[in-house]
Amino acid sequence: MSTIPSSMIRIGVVEDDARHRRVLSDYLGRFAREHAVKLEVSTFDDGDDLLADFRPIYDVLLLDIRMEGTDGLATARAVRKVDPEVVIIFITAAHQYAINGYEVSALGYLVKPFPYASFDHELSRARNLLGRRDGTGIVLKDGSGLRRVPVRDIVYLESSGHRLDVHLVDDELTLSGSLKQMEPQLAPHGFFRSNSCYIVNLRHVVAVRDQDSVMSTGQALRISRPRKKEFMRALTEHVSGTLP
Repeated sequence: MSTIPSSMIRIGVVEDDARHRRVLSDYLGRFAREHAVKLEVSTFDDGDDLLADFRPIYDVLLLDIRMEGTDGLATARAVRKVDPEVVIIFITAAHQYAINGYEVSALGYLVKPFPYASFDHELSRARNLLGRRDGTGIVLKDGSGLRRVPVRDIVYLESSGHRLDVHLVDDELTLSGSLKQMEPQLAPHGFFRSNSCYIVNLRHVVAVRDQDSVMSTGQALRISRPRKKEFMRALTEHVSGTLP
């Protein structure tokens, strides 16, 4: 396993105005060309559309505040329950609506109509934040060959005999090897071995219930009793930002 820079940025655009969605799509295309960065963009008609099948797979959400149905702020609150890390940039028609963005730790906001220069500035800030926070991926070898996997996409690793199952947010890989081999390489990236069967990515832990860690993808993974105290310490330090 080796570490290499991660270059893909996954962006969700949540905007109920088709005209503004087109403007954002054009701006994103220009940003990708000018900064030579690969963007994977998903668009949603409104907050309900995003939340219907939400998974913590996005790096950045461009979120309109005033929408029919679930508005942008309520959508952001729901997102934060399962994804405390995604960078949120609000889009608003008036400055006063952006103040509430602090409640959900939004990075910034854009006031309509905004020029490309303002958009470029905010998305560059988001990109820089992502780079500081999570600039690496890992290369794993499964039956089909080598594959680069962003660290943020790994939810947990599960040991099964001489096999390792790597559970990703939207896929699963099977490798040969052991947790003992992987643990020292993953620990610097915010992973913790919670028992003899699992190494979990702390950024994907959304709750702890009794002896289980609840992952962002819904699985409840057992924490061994001897490791529980150290697990809680590591999770607390991760949430407070003193661990990766």
